[in-house]
Amino acid sequence: MYIKLIEPKLMKRPMDTDLKIRMSPPLGLYTIATLLRDHHKVEVQNESIEPITYDRPDIVGITVTVNSLPRAIEIACRFRAQGSLVVAGGIHITTAHQLIPTDCFDALSIGPAEGSWPRIIEDAQLLGRLQPVYHCSADFKAADIVAPSYDIIKEKDYLFCNIVHTSRGCPFKCDFCYNSGPLHAYMRRPIADVLADIKATHSRHIMFIDDNFVGNIPWTRQLLQAIKPLNIKWNAACSINVAQHPDLLDQMTDAGCRSLFIGFESINPSSINSVHKVQNSTADYEHAIAELHSRGIMINGSFVFGLDSDTPETFGSTIDWIVKNKIETVTSHILTPYPGTVTYNEMAHSGRLTTTDLSLYDTAHVVFKPKNMTAEQLYNGYLNVYREVYSWKNILRRMPDDHSQRFAYLTFNLLYRKYGALSDAVCRLVGYQRFGRFAELISRY
Repeated sequence: MYIKLIEPKLMKRPMDTDLKIRMSPPLGLYTIATLLRDHHKVEVQNESIEPITYDRPDIVGITVTVNSLPRAIEIACRFRAQGSLVVAGGIHITTAHQLIPTDCFDALSIGPAEGSWPRIIEDAQLLGRLQPVYHCSADFKAADIVAPSYDIIKEKDYLFCNIVHTSRGCPFKCDFCYNSGPLHAYMRRPIADVLADIKATHSRHIMFIDDNFVGNIPWTRQLLQAIKPLNIKWNAACSINVAQHPDLLDQMTDAGCRSLFIGFESINPSSINSVHKVQNSTADYEHAIAELHSRGIMINGSFVFGLDSDTPETFGSTIDWIVKNKIETVTSHILTPYPGTVTYNEMAHSGRLTTTDLSLYDTAHVVFKPKNMTAEQLYNGYLNVYREVYSWKNILRRMPDDHSQRFAYLTFNLLYRKYGALSDAVCRLVGYQRFGRFAELISRY
């Protein structure tokens, strides 16, 4: 059979350039490719990179996030009109499958693709049709997770292809997060499989893309022991409670950790408590930052604005706190009630949602009624966080005390954020892959 796997075009947020949508390939689709490529013709198309070719595949698989659902439906309708069977999967389908219009796709794949796609192919071959819904097999386990097909990724199209996942899901269930959905399980991969993926990237700098790299600390310690001899440099995302384990931080540093994405979300204790982010204690934030910085680990801090305790003053106080604590890079979001999450259900029940246009559910638009400010104040405050954090004044004020971090710090703050449009223009001339390798190289010094 001929199977085409598609990622719909990603929409850029106001502060983004094409560097954002060219950051890395969609590993989920390349994982499905691994399942199918030995016995079928498989093609992966990323609409952010190239226009979709509307030929006649037997099956089309589309990965769906909440804001890409409208575009995914358009793509599905066109392929179905040509006679192809269309399957929708991905994080939004797993979280909110009960809210997906039943006439848009031939089938929904819920949960890990490895636990459903073999049955999808079998039904298509034997029956010529699909069941409306395919749930991941009940006996699916971490050992069943397969590696992405790194060898068929078009590396020239992306800044970084050295991305690896060591686990899926997160043990915590924060109200606003996709992972609060009941069908998102936390699984740790066999360490031997992780090592094989690291080697398959052919890189000495790895980006671990787990939701939470330290979701199971004893297991993380075993992984760190295994990767230390590889002599790689790496970054990852993890919860702030990692700082409660100084010996683990030492082990991470020894194994090559150079930066961590940390979900602070808010410096307001009431805001944190309101979304049941139990792993965060705002009273411990500054101590945690000091622990990370003392080991030469940079921080990409994530902040969510629009939580129910936030006011117009929240933006200024957060900016001051970021600068004071020299958070090296910042990712800012407007609270977005993802369908299927606790936050969405609460807002829908109380009548606070202001639009059903899911293309706006991208953490860059206000789609609900904030409690203590206007929608305009929330949007403008969100934009101002980026303007102020990445102003020349505050880039200099946030400069790391550790001189070994400064090249990497300036690379992101200047080449990606402040002058991202210029960097993107350079990428179009020299290639995104080359630019990514250059950024990695200068960040090592």
